[in-house]
Amino acid sequence: MSSPDGACGPPQEAAGTPARRLLGVPRQRRRPAAHHVEAGETAQHTRAAGRAARRDARRAAAGTLAFVESPVQLLNVLEWAYREQATDLTVVVLAPHDPMTRGQLRRMAELAREEGFSVRWEEARGGASAPLRTIGGLTPRLRRAGRVVIGDPFSRYVQLLLTLTGARDLVVVDDGTATMEFITQLANGERLVRWHRHGGRGPRDLLFAPCAAAARRRLTPGGRRTVALFTSMPVGPPPGITLLSNEFAWTTRRFGPPRLTRGADIVGTSLVETGVVDPDRYLAAVAALARDHGATRYFAHRRESATKLHRIATETGLEVVRPDLPLELIARRGPVGRLVLSFPSTVVHTLPLALAGTGVGVAVCDIDPTWLTSKASPRAESFLSGVTGTARGVRRLPAAPAPPSAPGTPGAEPPHVTPEATGTPDSGNKRNRY
Repeated sequence: MSSPDGACGPPQEAAGTPARRLLGVPRQRRRPAAHHVEAGETAQHTRAAGRAARRDARRAAAGTLAFVESPVQLLNVLEWAYREQATDLTVVVLAPHDPMTRGQLRRMAELAREEGFSVRWEEARGGASAPLRTIGGLTPRLRRAGRVVIGDPFSRYVQLLLTLTGARDLVVVDDGTATMEFITQLANGERLVRWHRHGGRGPRDLLFAPCAAAARRRLTPGGRRTVALFTSMPVGPPPGITLLSNEFAWTTRRFGPPRLTRGADIVGTSLVETGVVDPDRYLAAVAALARDHGATRYFAHRRESATKLHRIATETGLEVVRPDLPLELIARRGPVGRLVLSFPSTVVHTLPLALAGTGVGVAVCDIDPTWLTSKASPRAESFLSGVTGTARGVRRLPAAPAPPSAPGTPGAEPPHVTPEATGTPDSGNKRNRY
């Protein structure tokens, strides 16, 4: 086609239409102005921030899930919630078989509901199909949760649940002195193994190893994932883990101060049941403490066997008490002796905090190495010594002389035990409920 003046050229474009690119001529790209680049980057950042805010809002709306398997773990979840002013909290109780533990967990669940929290009781060990049913029912909540709180990082149940959650914020609350071993193993990159277990790995350990390794990675902060440790133990967490101090502020606000008795109280441990300490030597040590310090009551650990408690009651004359709440709450509510005697255990770290300002003294009796059984872990002696040596605000007693005592009578009847009062100071006296 020719132009009006007869010259040949490209066809004229209609006004307002984009110019066509000539065949064979590369497109000429114009650089946008600097302010256009900045505006584009700002818009991208704004959109990314908006997406992150909406994602965080969805996770916050899903709230916090806490998984507990023992009364002490649930107590420490309540302490954490009080410190952090957490409101949208659901406590999931992965119920164990042990009747004493179940009874204390039910009482702690009542206290949690009284504080306004939701409690979900799961019969997680009630038959062969229970784990699949429990995990299937919890998975949707796990995937939506913005924050997950756990009480026992050594638990296989908890380790499995950790692999299913998309929560960016993880919180570990105390499960007693096991926290000290957890932090050491995490810092050294070791697999998570309870301190009183031997280092060998059975078939079930090998089968579960990939899941345990994945859980350990989840508990290691990195990227956008945060990990916090809420503890009353004297530990220094690895880099990246936030340390939150547990001062038992909720306990001291809710209970007490206690009425003090003239005598002393002894706190029991499950060192015999876990195969660490010889039962005869343990009973002889309890008798020596009662004799030397005028103790009148023995507060049983929830895992102590009825046979052992019977021997303590008959051979020492102590009144055996099986409390239906964690000892920190029992002691804070009272009545309690002016001196509380314990072997190396969690309470030598927690009771001085829970009983601060009450005039109650706490003393810890060392475990003599000769008391250990042949089944005790090679780490038992150093671990127990560390529990005692790092306790603050306690009196340290030498190991009581403990020659083997006469064996107990086979098939003896369980001891008469005294149930402790439950609930708040004005709630009245109730019996254990299992």
